[in-house]
Amino acid sequence: MPAKAADKQRQSQSGPQGGKAGQPRLSLKKRDEDTATEGGEGVDESTAVRPLGQLELTEAELKKEITRVLTANNPHAPKNIVRYNFKERAYKPISNIDQTAIHFSLKGNLIPKDSDEGRRQSLRSEKAPETSAEVSQEAEIKDEKSTEDTQAAEEAKAEGAGEAEAAEEPPPPQKKEKKLANQFNFIERSSRTRDNPLRWKIYDAYVVEVEKMEKLKEKEKPKTQTAKKEEKKKEKKLTSMELQGDAITKISSAAKIMERMVNQNIFDDIAQDFKYFEDASDEYRDHKGTLLPLWKFQYDKTKRLAVTAISWNPKYKDLFAVGYGSYDFMKQSRGMLVLYTMKNPSFPEYVFSSESGIMCLDIHNDHPHFMAVGFYDGNVAIYNLKKATSQPSYMSRAKSGKHSDPVWQVKWQKDDMDNNLNFFSVSSDGRIVSWTLVKNELVHTDVIKLSAERTTTQGPEGLQLQTIGCGTSFDFHKTIDYLFLVGTEEGKIYKCSKCYSNQFLDVFEAHHMAVDSISWNPYHLKIFISCSSDWTVKIWDHTIKTPMFVYDLNAAVGDVAWSPYSSTVFAAVTTDCKAHVFDMNVNKYEALCSQVVVAKKKNKTTHIQFNPVYPVVIVGDERGQVTCLKLSPNLRKMPKQKKGQEVKLGPEVEIPKLDKLLMLVREPDSRD
Repeated sequence: MPAKAADKQRQSQSGPQGGKAGQPRLSLKKRDEDTATEGGEGVDESTAVRPLGQLELTEAELKKEITRVLTANNPHAPKNIVRYNFKERAYKPISNIDQTAIHFSLKGNLIPKDSDEGRRQSLRSEKAPETSAEVSQEAEIKDEKSTEDTQAAEEAKAEGAGEAEAAEEPPPPQKKEKKLANQFNFIERSSRTRDNPLRWKIYDAYVVEVEKMEKLKEKEKPKTQTAKKEEKKKEKKLTSMELQGDAITKISSAAKIMERMVNQNIFDDIAQDFKYFEDASDEYRDHKGTLLPLWKFQYDKTKRLAVTAISWNPKYKDLFAVGYGSYDFMKQSRGMLVLYTMKNPSFPEYVFSSESGIMCLDIHNDHPHFMAVGFYDGNVAIYNLKKATSQPSYMSRAKSGKHSDPVWQVKWQKDDMDNNLNFFSVSSDGRIVSWTLVKNELVHTDVIKLSAERTTTQGPEGLQLQTIGCGTSFDFHKTIDYLFLVGTEEGKIYKCSKCYSNQFLDVFEAHHMAVDSISWNPYHLKIFISCSSDWTVKIWDHTIKTPMFVYDLNAAVGDVAWSPYSSTVFAAVTTDCKAHVFDMNVNKYEALCSQVVVAKKKNKTTHIQFNPVYPVVIVGDERGQVTCLKLSPNLRKMPKQKKGQEVKLGPEVEIPKLDKLLMLVREPDSRD
């Protein structure tokens, strides 16, 4: 058919627009009307079909867009779950609700390889191919025998048949059946990749890669030869250095022994007094005692620094650590950490220097080579005596939550659940922080933040600002892990718990000035002692708000310490260069010994500590000197031995003695 005739036929079928040829459209319209009348029972075309009860809306309301946000929240999840909050002591609604909704779950048939059933199946699968291989070998042997027999028979027939068989046509050869590929074998490359690459493409790529590897090896050959020569030179140097280091260590150990022998000869009279001297005049002094000066420990580089911390090593009883800094806040400079031994008073065993002054330190009980140190700039650090470096092994930074004010005390605590080392620190910024050594890094956790009660200051624009409580000292209970006491600059003592970060268990109106030291009694679990710059030392029962004993020492008290051998003996040092030793079992009103222990000229005593084994105390002063003093027999009386009982240094013997004293304190006395 020509193109023009086809176009005319299309026009005649469609018809012109608006002409009479639109009859097919009319017929379609009539069909729609018929169907509409059947479904709507005679409803007009102009009126839309509406269900019963539908709201009649205006055009504006119909055109209004209503947005709906689809969320992943479960509409059937409960929103009114309430649980008890122990911190706020009230029931609180839970904001985080689990929105997961399980639509389908199916139990699988997979068996773990390590289970008993998985092992049985693996054994079965290993035995199956062995049995199949044996069967196939037997079948092959039988086939070979049958083929040999058939060949012999055929040869015999061929000889007997002769020319007649040669005339016959040979049978057509049988075609081998092709093996169909397993369409469900998904290990094949064709089933794993979209476009199936041919073998030669893969081989070419492999060859190119091998050539590249060979070229790289050829280039690296000269480098490896030179590197080997350099490594040999380094090994020779290292071996020579190791030999030198071994020789130096041997010489240094021998020199240290010689130095101690020389010092023992020089200070032989002091060593004899330390070991054997007992002051016989104590029998005529009516329970009074004295302190015998022994050694004086001083390092040339610490003469202008004050002794800010003292601590005995728990393993080596002759070794103690001294921290040096400055209590004059207008003259802050460097700090030093020095370890002395009573075997060598002329020179320290270890010396560490720091950029900021050291204000406190503590030695770990289980790991005596670890020392926690607090600095004036708010940092804390851990020193390791096993490492031959002058820098701390681990130290806090500004990003890792360091204090903003001086750190006044640090205390080691038990390791956490993951056996990580853990210690606490208190600072003037009001924070008590727990530091945990995790993966060679100090991780901090704020335990509690002190705030002065009922003290607010007027800020700009009439704002009421709450003042922060400044912590100066703290101590943890000997048996109750979560209980600890905190002394502040305002003179208050807070009884706190690790479990509560916003509330105090109790508050003691203890002193009128800063609490310089606080310590639990090592034998009696309810008793603790505190000292302050208001000249007083007070002994408390943590279940009673008022002190049981109050001692006025006529000068600011820098430090106080319980003795390790008796629950009733303690010692304190004051700024007038005196050391005071009390025994409440002998005299619960006055000190048994009040003695000047350092030169008074522009000097003050700062700290005191009892040796855990030997009958000596060490006292530090503001000139960087540490003095070792021996207690006379009246100051270190042991508990009396009962009939049929051995003397023990422990709570079994000492607690009843202090309990009797507490009973005497609570009863009226004729001297009061």
